[in-house]
Amino acid sequence: MASQAATSMASIPDATKLALERTRMAHERTLMAWIRTGTSLISFGFTIYKFFQYLREKGEAESSERPFGPRQFALLMISIGLVALLLAGVQHWRYTKKLRERYLEATFSMATIVALMISGLGILALVAVIFRQ
Repeated sequence: MASQAATSMASIPDATKLALERTRMAHERTLMAWIRTGTSLISFGFTIYKFFQYLREKGEAESSERPFGPRQFALLMISIGLVALLLAGVQHWRYTKKLRERYLEATFSMATIVALMISGLGILALVAVIFRQ
Protein backbone atom coordinates (compact mmCIF):
# COMPACT_ATOMS: atom_id res chain seq x y z
CA MET A 1 0.00 0.00 0.00
CA ALA A 2 2.86 2.36 0.80
CA SER A 3 4.47 1.72 -2.58
CA GLN A 4 1.15 2.42 -4.29
CA ALA A 5 0.92 5.78 -2.49
CA ALA A 6 4.50 6.61 -3.42
CA THR A 7 3.89 5.60 -7.02
CA SER A 8 0.68 7.59 -7.08
CA MET A 9 2.42 10.73 -5.76
CA ALA A 10 5.31 10.22 -8.18
CA SER A 11 2.93 10.21 -11.14
CA ILE A 12 1.36 13.56 -10.17
CA PRO A 13 2.77 16.53 -12.10
CA ASP A 14 4.95 18.99 -10.18
CA ALA A 15 2.42 21.81 -10.63
CA THR A 16 -0.25 19.68 -8.98
CA LYS A 17 2.09 18.76 -6.13
CA LEU A 18 2.79 22.44 -5.53
CA ALA A 19 -0.92 23.26 -5.68
CA LEU A 20 -1.60 20.47 -3.21
CA GLU A 21 1.05 21.84 -0.85
CA ARG A 22 -0.38 25.38 -1.15
CA THR A 23 -3.86 24.07 -0.38
CA ARG A 24 -2.62 22.13 2.64
CA MET A 25 -0.75 25.17 3.92
CA ALA A 26 -3.85 27.33 3.42
CA HIS A 27 -5.81 24.91 5.62
CA GLU A 28 -3.04 25.10 8.21
CA ARG A 29 -3.11 28.92 8.18
CA THR A 30 -6.88 28.90 8.55
CA LEU A 31 -6.68 26.59 11.54
CA MET A 32 -3.97 28.75 13.11
CA ALA A 33 -6.16 31.83 12.63
CA TRP A 34 -8.99 30.06 14.44
CA ILE A 35 -6.58 29.03 17.18
CA ARG A 36 -5.62 32.69 17.66
CA THR A 37 -9.28 33.68 17.76
CA GLY A 38 -10.16 30.95 20.25
CA THR A 39 -7.16 31.82 22.42
CA SER A 40 -8.18 35.48 22.43
CA LEU A 41 -11.74 34.66 23.45
CA ILE A 42 -10.63 32.28 26.20
CA SER A 43 -8.00 34.61 27.62
CA PHE A 44 -10.26 37.66 27.43
CA GLY A 45 -13.04 35.83 29.27
CA PHE A 46 -10.70 34.55 31.96
CA THR A 47 -9.08 37.99 32.37
CA ILE A 48 -12.47 39.67 32.84
CA TYR A 49 -13.37 37.09 35.47
CA LYS A 50 -10.10 37.46 37.37
CA PHE A 51 -10.21 41.28 37.19
CA PHE A 52 -13.66 41.48 38.75
CA GLN A 53 -12.75 38.80 41.28
CA TYR A 54 -9.75 40.92 42.30
CA LEU A 55 -11.92 44.03 42.63
CA ARG A 56 -14.48 42.12 44.69
CA GLU A 57 -11.82 40.73 47.04
CA LYS A 58 -10.27 44.16 47.42
CA GLY A 59 -13.70 45.60 48.24
CA GLU A 60 -13.84 48.08 45.37
CA ALA A 61 -16.62 46.31 43.48
CA GLU A 62 -20.02 45.47 44.87
CA SER A 63 -20.97 41.83 44.65
CA SER A 64 -24.46 42.33 43.33
CA GLU A 65 -26.13 39.27 41.91
CA ARG A 66 -27.08 40.39 38.41
CA PRO A 67 -28.53 37.90 35.99
CA PHE A 68 -25.56 38.42 33.67
CA GLY A 69 -22.48 39.48 35.58
CA PRO A 70 -18.74 39.18 35.03
CA ARG A 71 -18.72 35.47 35.87
CA GLN A 72 -21.43 34.65 33.34
CA PHE A 73 -19.68 36.83 30.75
CA ALA A 74 -16.43 34.96 31.37
CA LEU A 75 -18.17 31.60 31.03
CA LEU A 76 -19.76 32.73 27.77
CA MET A 77 -16.48 34.01 26.28
CA ILE A 78 -14.52 30.91 27.27
CA SER A 79 -17.27 28.64 25.93
CA ILE A 80 -17.40 30.50 22.62
CA GLY A 81 -13.61 30.18 22.32
CA LEU A 82 -13.76 26.43 22.98
CA VAL A 83 -16.61 25.92 20.50
CA ALA A 84 -14.69 27.92 17.88
CA LEU A 85 -11.64 25.68 18.40
CA LEU A 86 -13.78 22.55 18.19
CA LEU A 87 -15.50 23.61 14.98
CA ALA A 88 -12.22 24.73 13.40
CA GLY A 89 -10.61 21.42 14.32
CA VAL A 90 -13.46 19.44 12.78
CA GLN A 91 -13.34 21.56 9.63
CA HIS A 92 -9.55 21.11 9.36
CA TRP A 93 -9.86 17.35 9.87
CA ARG A 94 -12.49 17.08 7.10
CA TYR A 95 -10.39 19.07 4.63
CA THR A 96 -7.29 17.06 5.42
CA LYS A 97 -9.23 13.82 5.06
CA LYS A 98 -10.48 14.88 1.60
CA LEU A 99 -6.94 15.72 0.51
CA ARG A 100 -5.65 12.36 1.73
CA GLU A 101 -8.44 10.47 -0.03
CA ARG A 102 -7.70 12.18 -3.32
CA TYR A 103 -3.89 12.36 -3.27
CA LEU A 104 -2.89 9.69 -0.72
CA GLU A 105 -0.49 12.04 1.02
CA ALA A 106 -0.43 11.60 4.80
CA THR A 107 0.85 14.84 6.26
CA PHE A 108 1.07 15.57 9.94
CA SER A 109 -0.50 18.80 11.17
CA MET A 110 1.35 20.61 13.94
CA ALA A 111 -1.52 23.11 14.08
CA THR A 112 -3.84 20.33 15.25
CA ILE A 113 -1.59 19.64 18.23
CA VAL A 114 -1.50 23.34 19.08
CA ALA A 115 -5.31 23.46 18.85
CA LEU A 116 -5.57 20.51 21.24
CA MET A 117 -3.21 22.12 23.74
CA ILE A 118 -5.06 25.45 23.64
CA SER A 119 -8.36 23.58 24.02
CA GLY A 120 -6.96 21.87 27.11
CA LEU A 121 -6.02 25.22 28.60
CA GLY A 122 -9.46 26.57 27.72
CA ILE A 123 -11.13 23.65 29.47
CA LEU A 124 -9.00 24.30 32.55
CA ALA A 125 -10.03 27.98 32.49
CA LEU A 126 -13.69 27.00 32.11
CA VAL A 127 -13.46 24.60 35.07
CA ALA A 128 -11.71 27.25 37.14
CA VAL A 129 -14.47 29.79 36.48
CA ILE A 130 -17.28 27.25 37.06
CA PHE A 131 -16.02 25.91 40.37
CA ARG A 132 -14.63 29.16 41.75
CA GLN A 133 -17.20 31.55 43.15
